[in-house]
Amino acid sequence: MNGIILLTDRRQTARPLPEVVAAAVAGGLRQVVLRERDLPRAQRAALADRLRGILAPVGGTLIVAGPDPLGGDAVHLRAAGPYPPPVFGLVGRSCHDETELGRLTTEDYVTVSPVFATASKPGYGPPLGPAGLARLVRVAAGRPVVALAGVTTAEQVATCRAAGAVGAAVMGAVMRAADPAAVAAELVAAASPAEVSS
Repeated sequence: MNGIILLTDRRQTARPLPEVVAAAVAGGLRQVVLRERDLPRAQRAALADRLRGILAPVGGTLIVAGPDPLGGDAVHLRAAGPYPPPVFGLVGRSCHDETELGRLTTEDYVTVSPVFATASKPGYGPPLGPAGLARLVRVAAGRPVVALAGVTTAEQVATCRAAGAVGAAVMGAVMRAADPAAVAAELVAAASPAEVSS
C-alpha cells in the first residue's frame, strides 16, 4: 500500500463517477476507496463492480469503505470499529491520534488525518501538519501510514512522503478536477520514491 489512494465522492464530480475514476486510472492511479455510503447496498455493489472493471486491466485495487467488501476482498474501516477487524486480503483503518493507532491489530495499513485543512470536511479537527504526521508515523511503528485530508498538490504529497508516510489519500483534488488524469499523474509522480542515480 503506497502511492496515491483516491477516495470517491460522486457529489463533487461534474461527470459520472466511473468516468472520473477511469480518467484518474489513465493518469496512473491504482488504488481507489469506494465511499458513497448513502447508496443502497445493491446500487453500491453494482458501482463497486464497475470500478473493479476499470481497475482490473491495470492491476489496480478497489477498497470498499466499511466492513462489507461488496463482493471483493479489500475494506477500509473507521477508527470506531469493528474490532478485531474482519479478515480480508487487504484491510485499512482510519486513525487520528495515538490512542486509535494503539488499537490496531492486524490491519495492513492506516490513514492518518487530518494532515492539512480540507475543503471536503471543513472544521474536521485541527490539522496535524507535517510534524504531527511524522509523530504519528513513529507511533505506527512500521505499519504503512497514508496521509489523508487536504492533500491537493504535488508539493503536499512530497511533504507527506518526507514525514514518513508511504503515500497520500486524495479526494477533492481529483473529484473536482477538470482533467482528473492530469491531476492524478502529477500526484502519482510526486508520491513515487525518488530514483537513485548511479
